[in-house]
Amino acid sequence: MIKPYFKSKDKNFTLLQGDVFELLPQFDFKFDMIFTDPPYFLSNDGLTIKNGKITSVNKGKWDKSKGFEFISEFNRRWLTLVRDKMKEDATIWISGTMHNIFSIGQILTELDFKILNIITWQKTNPPPNFSCRYFTHSTEQIIWARKNAKVPHYFNYELMKEINGGKQMKDVWTLPAIAKWEKSCGKHPTQKPLSVLARIILASTKQGAWILDPFTGSSTTGIAANLLQRKFLGIDIEEEYLKISKNRKIELENKAIFHKYKKKLQQNNIIA
Repeated sequence: MIKPYFKSKDKNFTLLQGDVFELLPQFDFKFDMIFTDPPYFLSNDGLTIKNGKITSVNKGKWDKSKGFEFISEFNRRWLTLVRDKMKEDATIWISGTMHNIFSIGQILTELDFKILNIITWQKTNPPPNFSCRYFTHSTEQIIWARKNAKVPHYFNYELMKEINGGKQMKDVWTLPAIAKWEKSCGKHPTQKPLSVLARIILASTKQGAWILDPFTGSSTTGIAANLLQRKFLGIDIEEEYLKISKNRKIELENKAIFHKYKKKLQQNNIIA
């Protein structure tokens, strides 16, 4: 039996520490939705601008590229394992950039997933391009796919239309990058904003759904899930990030903070 790194008092937020390739085969539970932001493998000793200062793009050893074949095999292995943990009508969302998204899209097709959309998340506050040799990188892609081509998936079309001013929501989302108030317990180097995860979760799950993030980082997926009355399991190998995840959930148990976060999502037209 796997011993959780952390399990919340309400039992709606569980963290496991370890290698996803070793942990996933050890249980049979099936999930309604998967979100994951896997390694992009872009830590190549390059430079970027963050908060007005030139800084390294390196995130850690886990983000170092070992070549095309390594990246493809890595993505194929975790996608195969994750597919086995999905209910038959489940969907998966995978965030990426040009560094990994093409590999993932090809492998999803090979594994018989049906790709539903490729969301383009346009950031309202991207870092500038200081080399001035190409266009500023201001977007990330998020693939949405379902497990089976012939098994219908859940999509909350009416809610997405409502929060989009009564019009069909398009596959380009203009949303800000992570805000200062989301870093109260520390920050993961590739942390996603609650606005993105909240929209994803509302679009593709019902209340009470179980959501898995196999590369959970600081668990924005789990915080968004719990804010929206969903349940969460996150996996990560780095204790540094699991500590942030744990503290974020404990912080959310404060009713004042819980309502504060929900209000911020409402103010940004993420939730109705």
